[in-house]
Amino acid sequence: MLQNNLEGPALIYAVGFSAWKKARVRQCFPSAQVRFANRFEDVPARAVVVVWGMQRVPETQGFQVLRLEDGFLRSVGLGADLTRPTSWVVDDVGLYYDATRPSKLERLLAETVFDPAQLQRATALQQRIVSAGLTKYNIGTPQWPRPKTAKRVLLVPGQVESDASLAYGAPEIRTNMGLLQAVRRANPDAYIVYKPHPDVVAGLRAEGKNEHDAQHWCDEILLDAAMAEVLASVDEVHVLTSLTGFEALLRNQPVYCYGLPFYAGWGLTNDAIAHPRRTRRLTLAELVAGTLIAYPLYLSRVDNALITPEQALEQLLAWRSLSGATPPWWQAAFRMVLRRVVGVR
Repeated sequence: MLQNNLEGPALIYAVGFSAWKKARVRQCFPSAQVRFANRFEDVPARAVVVVWGMQRVPETQGFQVLRLEDGFLRSVGLGADLTRPTSWVVDDVGLYYDATRPSKLERLLAETVFDPAQLQRATALQQRIVSAGLTKYNIGTPQWPRPKTAKRVLLVPGQVESDASLAYGAPEIRTNMGLLQAVRRANPDAYIVYKPHPDVVAGLRAEGKNEHDAQHWCDEILLDAAMAEVLASVDEVHVLTSLTGFEALLRNQPVYCYGLPFYAGWGLTNDAIAHPRRTRRLTLAELVAGTLIAYPLYLSRVDNALITPEQALEQLLAWRSLSGATPPWWQAAFRMVLRRVVGVR
């Protein structure tokens, strides 16, 4: 059965992790001893080190580097709120949003020959995600009404402009308003819906350059609508590198990419930029098999075990059913502090 193969070393040094992530780091490496360090100077040469995201690692010590990052079905709630993750990825090649070099996911998608059982499993997983209305964060108000118009309805999802996915995956347009203007120029007669990133709406991250002028290039701005509801009601999705494009593909929506997200270049999207390494043509089932089954790790909320994607879906659904409960006491205080740090009022 296709799965993430992380038969790792016996000793791993985790460098630079905040306290709240440490238990999850250990959960990702159940067969290893994980030692935490604040500095690379405290790690012996040629050790295996794990870092978060695109953190720079000195090349002089000969470290074997593993990179951790959020997965694609993450939680019920925002990562910026320190919400416990259901899925992380571990990549010993690059990272999925870094289009400047290969990643473990890119190699999986380019090289794996998926057998019929794996593709059947991927299709069943896709259908379960769609029927349950699951997305990365699973937040927002349901029942967004599609506008009563004969025009094509286009969704443009905003991103956090300081995120690495834009720095490493958007070689041309790198701002939300740049994307929105490009979509308007190419579709002057369409009804364009702009949805700011939920971290920005929550005040946890700063808005993008001139994002307050979004109404000049769109017909509607959505703040709190659930993404699954929106995707079910639009005709096309236009993205830079947003995961929303992948979520739209799961729902068989046309996707237009103005950057180089991990799901572009395989023949499933309409791409403004060619990707020279991605020459294979994939089916949607192959993309799902690589992206949601082979690549991520799924972290149980019940114990410290690693679980299957199917088990993770059921835990997300149970979690979402309780999401109307009162948020933890610390969340409001944390948001106030973070707003001061990022300068959001």
